[in-house]
Amino acid sequence: MPCDLSVVVVSWNVVNLLRDCLGSIAAGADGLLPEIIVVDNASADGSAAMVRAEFPSALLIANTENLGFARANNQGLRISRGRYVLLLNSDTATPAGALGRLAGFLDSHPEAGAVGPRLLRPGGTPQPYAFGSDPTIGYLLRRGANRLLFRRPLHDWATTTIQEVDWVSGACLLVRREAIEQVGLLDEQIFMYFEDNDWCLRMRAAGWKIYYNPGVAIVHLGGQSLARNPGAHAAYYRSLEYFYGKHYGRVARTLLGAFLAPYRLFAARRA
Repeated sequence: MPCDLSVVVVSWNVVNLLRDCLGSIAAGADGLLPEIIVVDNASADGSAAMVRAEFPSALLIANTENLGFARANNQGLRISRGRYVLLLNSDTATPAGALGRLAGFLDSHPEAGAVGPRLLRPGGTPQPYAFGSDPTIGYLLRRGANRLLFRRPLHDWATTTIQEVDWVSGACLLVRREAIEQVGLLDEQIFMYFEDNDWCLRMRAAGWKIYYNPGVAIVHLGGQSLARNPGAHAAYYRSLEYFYGKHYGRVARTLLGAFLAPYRLFAARRA
């Protein structure tokens, strides 16, 4: 039976954060009676058992290995029934009414394939990279120059303006069912990082618009699973190179490789 909202939460070894995340969804959904789907990527901390015991109404997929962010989300997407589907990180907390307001935004913007909210750090400051532009060479050069030379971001993370953007973060990404049916699921060649960029780019290519709505805010701790995965930084660059090969071609991917080598060295020295 169809429902208004399906929430897909992928988790890996953050049992206490997952508990808090799932506990906040009902209030965040604002009466939408969401379908909650938890995909656990072989956590060793009892996450799956906690979900079974404390959230029995949630649909649980307990993987026997870590399949990565894209593949695990796709498992949830395949069984979801909502007219809207939310990808939600396990280290988030949704304030009362937040998810209902995001769904209301898609209701009132039929041209929108997806929308993302403001992401807040626990202290209430805006989190970087809640949205952005396609990672072309020119864009990366501008972003790198601002970060390394001027110590400032390229985007205004504190903006209060609803705006059309190239992509919004997969930490909290609400997508219209029709857009998913048109462009397909997340690219499973991407283990983690840039799967949200890729998905949004494909939606835009199909004629949908992507919006950032800072009038809705979600608390996102950020990097909690990353801290337990020392290979994540290398995965970031592998995903970026794959993204280039897929969307920009071999020449652009070669140029990216030439650009990334000195950038990574310089960034390491400046860290």
